[in-house]
Formats: sequence, C-alpha cells, structure tokens
Amino acid sequence: MSLAAGGLSLAGGLDPERLAGAFARHGRLHLPGLLPAPQAKAVGQALAGAVPWHKSMHVGGKSYDFALDTLAAMPADRRAALDAAFVEGGKSGFQYQFDAWRLSDVVEGGQRQGGALAALEAVYDLLNSEAFLGFIGAVARDARAAYADAQATRYRPGDFLTAHDDDVEGKNRLLAYVMNFTPAWRADWGGLLAFHDADGHVAEAYTPSFNALNIFRVPQVHSVTQVTSFAAGPRLSITGWIRERRP
Repeated sequence: MSLAAGGLSLAGGLDPERLAGAFARHGRLHLPGLLPAPQAKAVGQALAGAVPWHKSMHVGGKSYDFALDTLAAMPADRRAALDAAFVEGGKSGFQYQFDAWRLSDVVEGGQRQGGALAALEAVYDLLNSEAFLGFIGAVARDARAAYADAQATRYRPGDFLTAHDDDVEGKNRLLAYVMNFTPAWRADWGGLLAFHDADGHVAEAYTPSFNALNIFRVPQVHSVTQVTSFAAGPRLSITGWIRERRP
C-alpha cells in the first residue's frame, strides 16, 4: 500500500487484511517498519532535536504542565512535596510524568513552526489523512476512524505512566496508538507498553522499537513502565488516540 501525505508515507507491503486478523485476537498490535526508513530517521532526528518540551504530570488527581526551566528552578521544599505526592498517590491513583509537546494544539491552532519541527508536523498530517485513517480502520475493522490527535513524548529516567484504560466519556476514543522513534532500546531499560489482565498480571508488553506502531482498542488497561536510571537515552515517540469525530 502506498500512502503520501505531508511528505510522509506508509512503508510499502503493509497488508491491512492480514494485520486485521492479528489485531482481532487481542485488540492490539505491534507493527514494525511503519514508515520508509529515511522518513523514520527524519522523524527520529526531529524528536531528538530542539523540541519545545514541557514536563507533563498527573499527581493526586490533578494534571500539571511545567516549563522545564521552571521545574528545574522549583524550590527544594516544593519539589520534595511534589515527590512525596507521587509516592503517596502511586499507592492507589492514576499518575504519570514525562516530557510532552502537544502537536495537535500547535497544528490546529495555526502555529506550525516548520524548520526542524516540520517532520513532526508532517506526522500529524499523515495521521489525519483519509488514506491513513482508512488503513487503520481496515486493520481494526472499524469504519468510524475519523480523526487522530497527537503529542510528542519523551520519557527520561524516572518517567512513567501508571495503569489506566483511556476510556473517558465524551472523548470518542476508538483506538490508542504509539509511534516509536527511539534509535535503539533494551527491554530492561523500562519504558515498555504493558497490557494488564484481569488478575493484575502483565499479559503482554511491547518494547519501544524504532519505527514501530503500537495500536490497541479502547478501553484496555495498560501502563508504561518506569524508565530506569541506567537507560542509555530517552524513549521518544508520538502518541494519541484515533477518534470517531474531532473534538
């Protein structure tokens, strides 16, 4: 299948009918070789470059976004209180911390920046092309796929996303996806997309392999395991949801 949109295309040879059978077994799929190699390299280089990251956190039932320099300059007592809230909240509640850049907000707000970030903006265009949404709809056997939001994410040592199922009323989420662009990754560095079964075990986990798409049906309980202190670099990806309509 050939697909062109915003300068990016799906790699050739992807067969949605064959992939649909694999997806149907558990409502999830790890798909390597998503983009042609030169295009994947360009996206990976853009993510590793001068992205205007902020720290995204969910602590004690509330979401926060901090500029990285603001977080670095936070007084020691306030940072200690934030760390303590993570420890306490982690015993029972949904939490996360990672670096993010909300690509959808930038593009949909008419604030494309081009230059070094053009490859990331092209990912948004690809995700929202009729052909890509049609491909994903065929893989999931769901013709409702109409829109994809997107954010760039960077998980550094200590970053994580605890168990949740993405089912939020009014969001119209059909599928969740992760496009991975870390050049090399080992499973023992953490950062795994883990799927939980009803008994609390990890039923399956995907390593964030370069140029691979992980996609799964909503709702489905999953997490991203904490990146270890000895990981050789950050976990880089573009993530979001395929929805049946625009917000």
